[in-house]
Amino acid sequence: MLKSFVAVSIYLGLAFFNSFAHAEGLISVSSLPYGKDKFEGFLVKPQQIKKGTPAILMIHNWMGATDETVKQAKRFAELGYVVMVADVYGKGVRPKDATEAGIEATKFKTNRKLLRENLNIALKTLNQQKDIDTGKVTAVGYCFGGTAALELVRSGAKIAAVISFHGGLDSPTPEDGKNIKSKILALHGAIDPYVAESDLNAFEKEMKTYKIDYQLVKYANTVHAFTEEGAGTDNSKGAAYNATSDKRSFQAAKDFLTEVNL
Repeated sequence: MLKSFVAVSIYLGLAFFNSFAHAEGLISVSSLPYGKDKFEGFLVKPQQIKKGTPAILMIHNWMGATDETVKQAKRFAELGYVVMVADVYGKGVRPKDATEAGIEATKFKTNRKLLRENLNIALKTLNQQKDIDTGKVTAVGYCFGGTAALELVRSGAKIAAVISFHGGLDSPTPEDGKNIKSKILALHGAIDPYVAESDLNAFEKEMKTYKIDYQLVKYANTVHAFTEEGAGTDNSKGAAYNATSDKRSFQAAKDFLTEVNL
């Protein structure tokens, strides 16, 4: 995890629960308690959807389900997807700084069984939402969330695809790759210091061993957290926003989703 990257985590206020205008209509954001109120995610979707709409389970970075996660969810909702922001940490658990984020993320990085359990509860909740096509669900994760999305499909969860943005690609149990039935797109900073070359190699070995339909895209001169404007632009810190890689990776994600949802 990013010990040198201090993210500003502002818990979602009332502004995020109001509908707002965008190019093609209205997007709504609402709180979504689930798992007997153990968790509190968010449902981000176009105001007008029809039966059979594809959906996205979005998994937050190490700061938890915050405004940054909802910002990314809106980008996909504007494309017409129903997006559920999952809450891996639990209701009310929102790290205030990098130290607290590291502690929370480590709980799940070192307990993949618990991580998978929490993610499957979120997936079940998404699949219960009205009008979505449960056969066209994609897990999208950022940083910690990228790791989590891969763990979800390693658990055998039935989803169409995974998109990891600057996610950790390590796996303590690579043999669980046999459970993956999803297409995978990993979007990676070519000089990300937080993802070891050995993890990249192991990830590709796992994908090849189990003949998984995957893509690994590396963006030049790009470090960790390249989609997060709040990360600043100083690559020497190991985590920095890169406008070009952000644009390219989102386009790659859109193209991938078009292919998956045909």
